[in-house]
Amino acid sequence: MRAPALTLLALASLLALNGCLLGPNYERPAIDTPATFRFAQDDAKEIVDTVWWEQFHDPGLNELISIALAENKDVKIAAARVEQFLGQFQVTRSQLFPQVGAGFDAERQRVPIGSAALPAGVGPVFNQFSATLSASWEIDVFGKLRRQTEAARASLLASEEGRRATILALVTSVASSYIALVSFDRQLEIAKATTESRADSVKVFTLRFKYGEVSQMELAQSQSEYEASLATIPQIELQIAQQEDALSILLGRNPQAIPRDRELDDLTMPVVPAGLPSELLTRRPDLRQAEQNLIAANALIGAARALYFPSISLTGLFGTASTQFSSLFTGPSRVWSFAGAVTMPIFTAGNISGQVKQAEAQQQEFLLQYQKSIQVAFQEVADALVSVQKTRDALLVQGRQVDALRTYSRLARLRYEGGYTSYIEVLDAERSLFNAQLNYAQTQGNVFTSMVNLYKAMGGGWVGDAERMTAAVYGSNGPPPGSAGSGGSGYSQTQPAQEPKAPPAPAPSGAQGTTGAPP
Repeated sequence: MRAPALTLLALASLLALNGCLLGPNYERPAIDTPATFRFAQDDAKEIVDTVWWEQFHDPGLNELISIALAENKDVKIAAARVEQFLGQFQVTRSQLFPQVGAGFDAERQRVPIGSAALPAGVGPVFNQFSATLSASWEIDVFGKLRRQTEAARASLLASEEGRRATILALVTSVASSYIALVSFDRQLEIAKATTESRADSVKVFTLRFKYGEVSQMELAQSQSEYEASLATIPQIELQIAQQEDALSILLGRNPQAIPRDRELDDLTMPVVPAGLPSELLTRRPDLRQAEQNLIAANALIGAARALYFPSISLTGLFGTASTQFSSLFTGPSRVWSFAGAVTMPIFTAGNISGQVKQAEAQQQEFLLQYQKSIQVAFQEVADALVSVQKTRDALLVQGRQVDALRTYSRLARLRYEGGYTSYIEVLDAERSLFNAQLNYAQTQGNVFTSMVNLYKAMGGGWVGDAERMTAAVYGSNGPPPGSAGSGGSGYSQTQPAQEPKAPPAPAPSGAQGTTGAPP
């Protein structure tokens, strides 16, 4: 009996090694890749793989990104998802190999006297001991298990690329949020300075109105502009607080103040990265993830088609059994069995054909998603490139506008003081200057944000550098006190604004006839 068993095992191994694989083998679909990026810039450099956020020369931003990579919950969720798919791959792959198990049973029982199950010479109450070693193996002749393993491996790789995509999105989100934060700081600074200046004007106009130098209408106009700029301060402070809360969540922490080491004007503009459109397929983790999902769906077609064919399995058992433990391992107590089974579906009422149709449709879905992801990637790069160009152009124009309005405001006030124009012209000039300064600060932030979006759209080897930073940066005790993640020292504008002292109320209308001159 031993020779036939070995022959059967050798035949099964040969069939498993030479068995066919049903279903289509994966081939990357043809992609319509443009030769160059739309809106590519001549001054772009081959630095898409650099750790680009360090080019801002802001230590606070660098530390925030390090903290986020170590503590962000989305990154940890993505890492846990990778472990989940790794376990699934191991489970699926294990079915390609024989499954071996061992067991030991000890039983005491009583059977009716004269029962056929009662061994000769044994009383109705007896013990039964057994020790067995069993094995089973499904021979993958038609490739069902190999296709399932191929799909599980692709799903594992897709989850790994998904983790890298999460890291890419996290780094760019932290950088964009930080830039928005310092942009709001600059706008708050402008609003406070303008409010202080207008508060001084209200004080002067109040004295002039008291001594009959200006009308109550001009005083009211001055007060109106003061209140308008004062009202912008809590609005900007609200934006700062909400931006800090959002950035705190990216850091994996409860809402707290975010220290800043640099102001908006102190940030350095990174250079524009360069690359070829075809490189996006290997640089962007979301595209690699989409392709791995397509590979998995493609493999499952073969696994579904293999259900039409026979399933071959081998089982074996070797062990001992005895009514006495002392004789459990003696020669007469030995038991063994070998068996082979072949099962094949004959009528399933469309069960298998439905599974094949489902797998084929799912493969088409992932194919279209992959193609769409590539088109969207090209769109994102084009949008980011044109955004970098146009926001830079807008910043230059707005800078010249701020300079012109500053001159206009100064000359309008001189003309008013000389009696050559009305105060309305001064108010118009100051209002236009205030709005232009706020717009300029917003555009400054947009220029930096567009550069961040460009690095995100281009992908790059920097994702690998960021991935290596996801290990615990500070260990289990968290960042040191006073660091950017601890809410300690550092530049921050989260304190409530110090409102300028309210100007005095206007004098009664009869005070216009009061004699005397303002000091």
